[in-house]
Amino acid sequence: MNLYPINSGNFKLDGGAMFGVVPKSLWTRTNPADTNNMIDIAARCLLIEDSNRLILIDTGMGNKQSDKFFGYYHLWGNDTIDNSLKTFGFHRDDITDVFMTHLHFDHCGGSVQWNKDRTGYEPAFKNANFWSNENHWKWATQPNRREVASFLKENILPMEESGHLKFTSLPENDILKNSELGFDIFFANGHTEKQMIPMIQYKGKTICFMADLLPTVGHLPLPFVMGYDTRPLLTLDEKERFLNLAADQNYYLFLEHDAHNEIITVQHTEKGVRLKNTYTTNDIFN
Repeated sequence: MNLYPINSGNFKLDGGAMFGVVPKSLWTRTNPADTNNMIDIAARCLLIEDSNRLILIDTGMGNKQSDKFFGYYHLWGNDTIDNSLKTFGFHRDDITDVFMTHLHFDHCGGSVQWNKDRTGYEPAFKNANFWSNENHWKWATQPNRREVASFLKENILPMEESGHLKFTSLPENDILKNSELGFDIFFANGHTEKQMIPMIQYKGKTICFMADLLPTVGHLPLPFVMGYDTRPLLTLDEKERFLNLAADQNYYLFLEHDAHNEIITVQHTEKGVRLKNTYTTNDIFN
């Protein structure tokens, strides 16, 4: 097995929204804001090369939305999925599976693109199956009023229309063992219904793709919960369970949204679970 970081592009989000009720004087210690209160955010995806499969976890925002839409998110940097894949000798047509942690636009927008004459949409990875789970798919296609702006039909429905949509099994407890894709999955419901956190066994290490369960290093303290989470009290419980497990088992946490920290480990302290070590993907994957 080989792992590759795939950078789909960077953007900015309001720091207050990213940290909910936590005062700015606290969250700016780890996530400094610009004059508009915006903080740096990455969309760092992960490619798994395992035997004859190439599995891409999440796909970022994509590029099919309007300039007005992207104007809200202050895109920065030159990273794209295609350039990142090319760096490692791959093309998007090589991808066999696209695994979506959840269907918010910044995690799945790159899964769908305009068709050739821009009259409709088509899968952006023409040879891939697209993985979600039945509960989350229903949640996203019949959205509540809180999340309706994050679940964009053009990002989601073309995957089903293509006939390449597949659902993982659902767990009896938190973790689905021996999934169809060759890695375990931790299911979390605080951010959105049935978000999926892949847990990949790699060279004696457990690499956890943290998605929105732990967006950045700054979100390690339990009360530091995003304003975007639909069930923040549940997020508190899920973070506590997962971070305690991560500290006990020395998991390596791959941070999708932290623009400046790629992979971390955590440890138990008197203040709770806190940062232990920071690594680049080169440190762990090479």
